[in-house]
Amino acid sequence: MKDKGTLYGVGVGPGDPELLTLKAVRIIGACPVIAAPRTAGGNMIALDIAQQAVDLSRKAILPLDFSMSPDPARRRSAHETALALVRRELEAGRDVAMLNIGDVSIYATCSYLMEHLASEGFETARVAGVPSFCAAAARLNSSLTRMDTPLHILPSGQEENLAAALDWPGTKILMKSARRLPQVLETLEQKGLSEHSALVANCGLPGELVLSRLTGDPSAALDAGYFVTIVVKEG
Repeated sequence: MKDKGTLYGVGVGPGDPELLTLKAVRIIGACPVIAAPRTAGGNMIALDIAQQAVDLSRKAILPLDFSMSPDPARRRSAHETALALVRRELEAGRDVAMLNIGDVSIYATCSYLMEHLASEGFETARVAGVPSFCAAAARLNSSLTRMDTPLHILPSGQEENLAAALDWPGTKILMKSARRLPQVLETLEQKGLSEHSALVANCGLPGELVLSRLTGDPSAALDAGYFVTIVVKEG
């Protein structure tokens, strides 16, 4: 047994298990320990995606609870607990695949753990996954860019910053939109961009919602859930 295990951050794509890469399947299959974020309700969505493509019956499953609290102390405490759990496996010489919805380089849950453990001398590696906005564009059967079109990816948490960003040239990808979706939709309407905006929620997951335009009654969008991606084209 080697002295220390390796931590792999593995992107499992946005929901459709057919979007897992061959490398992701290989790494997940090779690691004896599978770490996965767990929601407050006890769901492990990244794990649910992976186990549709890889046999996990003989794996040790390590649930990780990350706080979404606005209190920095609570978030830090949750991170420290997750770090301790993963560190223990690595110190025992076991490789760990930490599953991450989408890609491991874009608003990734695994980033904090990987950076912290790498600073402690543990070996880490990232396995790219299909980003949610790329899968959403495919689901919309639409291109995100044309030749020389800028592409901007931004969280839409602060509507004052969003209003300014919507004036940028090119295509805008609004991620993490669910919690402030009414304000986002209102800002798009005020900017005259609703007709040029599309929404995909739960892409590849149960309850998938696809709206090719955000005009008319927004009630369906308001009930879309947490995993919401909005694509805004130039007006």
